Order: sequence, then C-alpha cells, then structure tokens
Amino acid sequence: MRLRIVEILKEQQKTKYWLYIRLGLSYQNFNKIIKNETNGIKFKTLQTLCEILNCTPNDLFDMKD
Repeated sequence: MRLRIVEILKEQQKTKYWLYIRLGLSYQNFNKIIKNETNGIKFKTLQTLCEILNCTPNDLFDMKD
C-alpha cells in the first residue's frame, strides 16, 4: 500500500512545497510521507491531508508497491 499524494498534487496542479507549507510537518516527516518511506501515518495527518487536498482517505491510498 502506498500514498498517492504526488499524483493528486499533479492532478490538482499543486506543488509539494505548496502542500508542505499547509501541512505543518517537519521537512523530514513530510519528505518520508511524500516518498512513501514511512511505516505509519497519524490519523490527524490523514485528516489534514484530506482537507487540504479536498479528497477522501480512499483517494490517498493505492494498493501498488
């Protein structure tokens, strides 16, 4: 399972920097999430991502490796 954040940003014509500023995470944590190098993600972070990207949790995830 992986996060589709980069794809969603491209669809919405937004940049990673745009999301980084709005998300409020440290750069290290943000980078790990964007690169799918994290083993877990807080529910609050998922909620915030959905609100910022105007999507659902189902939109954020993909079953590909």
